[in-house]
Amino acid sequence: MRTLTYREALREGMDEELARDENVVLMGEEVAQYNGAYKVTEGLWKKWGDKRIVDTPISEAGFIGMGIGASMLGVRPVMELMFWSFHSVAFDQLVSNAACVRYMSGGLIHCPIVVRGPANGGTNVGATHSHIPEGMFAAFPGLKVVAPATPADVKGLIKASIRDNDPVFFMENTLLYGTTGPVPDPADGDHVVPLGVADLKREGSDLSLIAHGRSVIHCLEAAETLQRDHGISCDVLDLRTIRPLDQEAILKTVRKTHRVVLVDESKAFGGVSAMVATLIQDHCFDDLDAPIKRVTSLDAPAIYSKYVENDQLPNPKRIVEKVLTIA
Repeated sequence: MRTLTYREALREGMDEELARDENVVLMGEEVAQYNGAYKVTEGLWKKWGDKRIVDTPISEAGFIGMGIGASMLGVRPVMELMFWSFHSVAFDQLVSNAACVRYMSGGLIHCPIVVRGPANGGTNVGATHSHIPEGMFAAFPGLKVVAPATPADVKGLIKASIRDNDPVFFMENTLLYGTTGPVPDPADGDHVVPLGVADLKREGSDLSLIAHGRSVIHCLEAAETLQRDHGISCDVLDLRTIRPLDQEAILKTVRKTHRVVLVDESKAFGGVSAMVATLIQDHCFDDLDAPIKRVTSLDAPAIYSKYVENDQLPNPKRIVEKVLTIA
């Protein structure tokens, strides 16, 4: 098995889908000649040309609307947002059109579009470029929401997302693009990770850490510290997709360890972890030996200062401290 960066694995997944299906196209600001703002699409324009890799004007409302319309006619667009923070410019198209068209048409019209890009804080670009909207979009029936943490998962999930007949909102993290990990070789088969299936990244017995996206990496680091310094053994469950949510995997780990800390880069109010906590409360109340605890971003707009923002977001230190309150 090879080692790739998160960026390389994401690019390879899209490249393979471009080769597999002539209806797949990539569109967004600077994705073609410039190779992408984060170099995720580097080399794809030279390989596939102007009709498959399309630079768009700086108008999210325009090109997201165009992509949704194209998807209804059989194209499979993969639309890059330079920041998911810019979703608000195209909000009507995303939640009134993409999310609803299959239902409103009685299943006659599909919208197989992927909207992807970074959705995270931690890069010190201020409040207007640091939104984390996966919980908000998961609240709209008709949308699927994906948040990969590792190179293998980002490749497998982008391939599954492109093949899906519903709109998929693919939430990446700029701080993960340069991270590395093992990724199956294409020679060994088609690596596709199905939507709606969580992954147990670490086995433990005393407590469950449940997270998605970059928070999974923080949980793995915290689990190492807890094992080494406190003798606490943790399951680390990576949700991978927010909608559909793998409820059985969540309930299984909680019933096993009887204690749980939910880690979520969203704000606490209405975040993904709030939904997971409700699920656990409804189905595993009698299995719990301690209250459900959460580690989320502190409830304020993203702070520009690097040092303050680092503490605003979940981090291994905050996770360890929270675990020790119930372990």
